[in-house]
Amino acid sequence: MAKLSDDCFALGDRLLSVEEAVAEFRSRLAAVAGAETVPLAAAEDRFLAGDLVADRPVPPHANAAVDGYAVHFDDLSPGSPTTLPVVGRAAAGHPLGRPGRRGEAIRIFTGAPLPDGPDTVVMQEDCRVADRRVTFPPGLRRGAHVRQAGDDIRAGDTVLTAGCRLGPAEIGLAASLGRAALPVRRMLRVAVLSTGDEVRDPGLPVAEGQIYDANRYLLAALLRRLGCDVADRGIVPDRAEAVRSALVAAAAEADAIVTSGGVSVGDEDHVKAALEAAGGQLHHWRLAIKPGKPVALGQLGDVPLLGLPGNPVAAMVTFLLVARPLLLHLAGAEPTPLRRFPVAAGFAHGKKTGRREFLRAVLETGPSGTLVARRHGREGSGMLSSLAGAEGLVELPEDVTAVAPGDPVAYIPLSALI
Repeated sequence: MAKLSDDCFALGDRLLSVEEAVAEFRSRLAAVAGAETVPLAAAEDRFLAGDLVADRPVPPHANAAVDGYAVHFDDLSPGSPTTLPVVGRAAAGHPLGRPGRRGEAIRIFTGAPLPDGPDTVVMQEDCRVADRRVTFPPGLRRGAHVRQAGDDIRAGDTVLTAGCRLGPAEIGLAASLGRAALPVRRMLRVAVLSTGDEVRDPGLPVAEGQIYDANRYLLAALLRRLGCDVADRGIVPDRAEAVRSALVAAAAEADAIVTSGGVSVGDEDHVKAALEAAGGQLHHWRLAIKPGKPVALGQLGDVPLLGLPGNPVAAMVTFLLVARPLLLHLAGAEPTPLRRFPVAAGFAHGKKTGRREFLRAVLETGPSGTLVARRHGREGSGMLSSLAGAEGLVELPEDVTAVAPGDPVAYIPLSALI
């Protein structure tokens, strides 16, 4: 990673939009260096480390798009049927083995290489065959039903750009070029930890006043969906030295650290002091969004630290909108715009100006066939149950004060973020 300045995340105290925040850290952070070459079968969901340039055309040769007969178009009569002898056969993997001659037809099957010479394939359904002779109707088109070499990809084309995520289509594309392995960014290693004497791991008994640690498991699952290698640092007790030691250990093994809660200035919030005691810094960002206004971003040496809100819904929303693009940038991913889709509101809602609000929602089809977003779950950034079953987020801009049923709203599907 490029050396971070000592105030990399010091952006002042004013409320920032999500776009401003993302643009700022993209300009201040470099992707984690390093790439590795992995077998194609192991490249799914990794980020390509360099452009993939085709060294051969796809398809590599002209071939038949249908089952039929290959002919020279100039042998066909434009105004009357034409009958030619069938003197050869070509199938996929079994080419004719010689050029096609004038005055003959070649029986050909879908995917078979077109012999040199013939330039047109006539569908078998349009032909009449008898005594090893085939009759073609008039009015055919030159070059019909022929896939030319390079119709899909030409040699020298850049077919995938560095930073793209390798999904099934991209893996198949690389395979079509004969690539058995690909250079990919090494997996971003992210340490996740929770702080607090009241937090317990699931499966352990809890005493009065204690809760189970949901956020760490939530964030670890989100990180894995991003293709990160998660280092689970567990739960750190509310003691300054314990927090300091945990942060130092996390920074030694990770490219980034993600925490939730415990980053404010209360007597029991030790992250800021512990980070500074270890030689790092923590800056509190105030984002103009709801839920999730308080976000802390800091650094320990060259390792960024993202301190997300402690309420589960706020932690997830700020992760998706702020931490996700930051981590993808560190991982060397190609930036992609956040897609918003216009739908109709299926609810009434009032809000204050100055903050962008994100509401959990599900989509339904309205009476007229339009998509309608309906609120999902109970309100409140601590209502973890509202996340289960939610399909997306309705985004209400800063200047909106009220939404009525039927109003157009912007909808962000969670499938685009997770």
